[in-house]
This record gives sequence, C-alpha cells and structure tokens, in this order.
Amino acid sequence: MNPLWLMRMAKWAHRPPSLRQVKIGAAVLAAVLAIWGLEAAGLWPDWATVERQPRVPRL
Repeated sequence: MNPLWLMRMAKWAHRPPSLRQVKIGAAVLAAVLAIWGLEAAGLWPDWATVERQPRVPRL
C-alpha cells in the first residue's frame, strides 16, 4: 500500500469530512450506479452513447 494513502487515511481519521461532503459523495456514487444500471439493462438511449471514430494511421 502506498504510504500517501496511509497519510490520507490518518488525516480523515483525525478530521473526518463534513456531512455535506458525505452527502455529495453519496449522490455522485448513486448517479454513477444509476447510469451504469441503465446501460447494463439496455435502457440507455443511443443518442447518449459516444461512438468511437476509426483510427487514421499517421504517415
């Protein structure tokens, strides 16, 4: 484990995030999971899907 992660975990243990920050993080996580679930279920609209362009070989 990276020592920087240990320092960050110690910082969070001494000064935990505020309730507002926890709510924002939970809302972002819920939005990501909802989008992932819609896409996995096949309910995500085609217009919201990015299509990859074919690579053009460099000369």
